[in-house]
Amino acid sequence: MATTKIKRRSKNPLEVHGALWLSSGGASLAGHGRIELLRAVAEHGSITRAAKAFGMSYKAAWDAIDTMNQRASAPVVERVIGGKGGGATRLTDFGQRLIDRYELVHTVHQRFLRLIEQDAMDLDQEFSLLKVLNMKTSARNQWLGTVAAVRAGAVNDDIELSLPGGLRLSAIVTRGSTESLALRPQMAVIALVKSSAVLLAVDLAGARVSARNRFPGRVLSVTPGAVNAEVLLRCDGGLEVVAVVPQAAVAELGLAPGAEATALIKASDVILAVVS
Repeated sequence: MATTKIKRRSKNPLEVHGALWLSSGGASLAGHGRIELLRAVAEHGSITRAAKAFGMSYKAAWDAIDTMNQRASAPVVERVIGGKGGGATRLTDFGQRLIDRYELVHTVHQRFLRLIEQDAMDLDQEFSLLKVLNMKTSARNQWLGTVAAVRAGAVNDDIELSLPGGLRLSAIVTRGSTESLALRPQMAVIALVKSSAVLLAVDLAGARVSARNRFPGRVLSVTPGAVNAEVLLRCDGGLEVVAVVPQAAVAELGLAPGAEATALIKASDVILAVVS
């Protein structure tokens, strides 16, 4: 009886790779290779010697530099006539600034790729744009969502967000904020809510409250303090909400791991942020 060998799947983690490439007017201008070629020109003062040091033909080096000179907003390399040896090739001020700026952007680009690889490609964990961006705020609740609707008002606008798990969150912002953030449907936004602005309630069946946002769920943990306690609530859809409530309210509401509770958040307490 024939046997079939099952090839084991690799357990290597997912990796992220990316190349930084500059363009001008929609046409390719320079990437890592061309920037290094410009460095070689600056070091050797000659396209011939730069090409040799770089390990490429003179024609390929000349074509690359000529392309950059034609496509950039200013020449990157220029020919200097006269002097010792009858002349030389050197970088222009623009070319040197291009190298310096590319190096700075390349450093940021590589750091961003590392952040993605470390914090975003673990498929067993929830994706957090805030973690990838290394964004830190005092607001304990930070949720990534998309704009579902923008309802304009005379002074304030009502912004409805779609959060992970299908939950909807309403935020009230000024008309000026809507315009400055350029809020529009399908746009990715970050919602921030301070834990002190989250109210917890139990037995809300039939009750009417003024808070626009009501997220029912179960208590995951309660961390007591001298005066207040921190309560972590996992809402329907998997959204986690942190609330800080008086210690006396924990006993009064029966807040304990596994207990049902509802997080109430006023729309005016929601702060919106965008990645520009």
